[in-house]
Amino acid sequence: MDHRLTPDGKDGTLVGSVMATIRQRIAARGLTPEAKLPSIRAFAKTMQVSTSTIVDAYERLAAEGVIRSRPGSGFYVSSPLAPLSLAEIGPRLDREVDPLWISRQSLEAGDEVLKPGCGWLPASWMPEEGLRRALRSLARADDAVLTDYGTPLGLAPLRQLLARRLSGHGVEASPDQIVLTESGTQAIDLLCRFLLEPGDTVLVDDPCYFNFHALLRAHRANIVSVPYTPSGPDMTLFAQALAEHRPRLYITNSALQNPTGATLSAAVAHRLLKLADQAGLTIIEDDIFADFEISPAPRLAAFDGLSRVVQIGSFSKTLSASVRCGFIAAPRDWIDGLTDLKIAMSFGGGRLSSQLVLKLLGDGSYRKHMEALRSPLSRAMAETTARLAELGITPWHEPRAGMFLWCRLPEGLDAADIARRALADNVVLAPGNAFSLSRTANGFLRFNVAQSGDQRIFKVLAAAMRR
Repeated sequence: MDHRLTPDGKDGTLVGSVMATIRQRIAARGLTPEAKLPSIRAFAKTMQVSTSTIVDAYERLAAEGVIRSRPGSGFYVSSPLAPLSLAEIGPRLDREVDPLWISRQSLEAGDEVLKPGCGWLPASWMPEEGLRRALRSLARADDAVLTDYGTPLGLAPLRQLLARRLSGHGVEASPDQIVLTESGTQAIDLLCRFLLEPGDTVLVDDPCYFNFHALLRAHRANIVSVPYTPSGPDMTLFAQALAEHRPRLYITNSALQNPTGATLSAAVAHRLLKLADQAGLTIIEDDIFADFEISPAPRLAAFDGLSRVVQIGSFSKTLSASVRCGFIAAPRDWIDGLTDLKIAMSFGGGRLSSQLVLKLLGDGSYRKHMEALRSPLSRAMAETTARLAELGITPWHEPRAGMFLWCRLPEGLDAADIARRALADNVVLAPGNAFSLSRTANGFLRFNVAQSGDQRIFKVLAAAMRR
């Protein structure tokens, strides 16, 4: 047998492919300790190979200790189970362009690295003086503010203020329907723990925020994507996905969707909620970009009344990523269960962060900051669009507000290749397939216009497109 090796040193034979498939299923928790592997004949049919290939693969995995044979019974996964590896769950992406790698590069990058592919505002755009003023004030607060755990639901005055803010978007939630979290990501994680069992199906938009994929894989969910349009998910395909996959959950942005910047229309929202009600579908509405809006878009949670829709948010994108504070607005009868889970996961909440957010929201600093952001963001959107047009890169959609441009490359160019080349010149880009579960966005890049002011970005991009 020809035992070829791939460039990464892996066996390139059919036997190697079968072995890799089994390893991936074990890493993804599709096969757990003591689970029985498919019969040789059944797996040969699934993999479309000969039974001798499966026998060889099983024997080699048994020799490595990955699986073991029980004479007369079959092959079983050995114990103990290896630690969960998100990189092995789902399709294996090139580490230079997969979403976890993009996040790591953006988070670890030094000042010399330009980050038009990251998902946050530059530090100079954030309300630094207001933060310093609030910190000085908190330094004089009671000892308990500086040292004690927060209450399980979170700081009551901040929950009251959040309830009033939600009401401004038509979402009626009393303070006791709001649970504070450390971030928007923790809010989704908490809800997934509360709602999902391993193997449950979850719908996401295609494209969508890439960390949704990583988080759902960590929960061992079956992820199904539905194409997103400038007015929301494609409703014909959404209805088909509901009928075919019977999902437990749908996660989406209603306003300024990440990465496209698109906004849900009222007509699509009403149709979506009707289908969700018929299918028993729960919706997590991630409203993290709400405060970037100039004119409010329809909110699923407002139409639904927090019955089937749960809304989450945070202040990481608008106030400070260092001040970890988010929230969940949920049906009243979920709150005790979510609170118990929050205690199990993080015990008390971040009291100091909550006090800081309350201070900035309560004294008007945050409102003034967001109003002041609109002009530079609008200018950056126009300037980035114009610079990209010179390179033949065009927006898929013109966002009403926000920081993201989802752009189509000239025909024949691959975003992942361009991202690799740009990285060599200290520019981190966000290629489309990192956001696309179906891997159909290889001709797209997401640009953060607030991080795209440096002319070097476009010189590097032009050079990467020519190679």
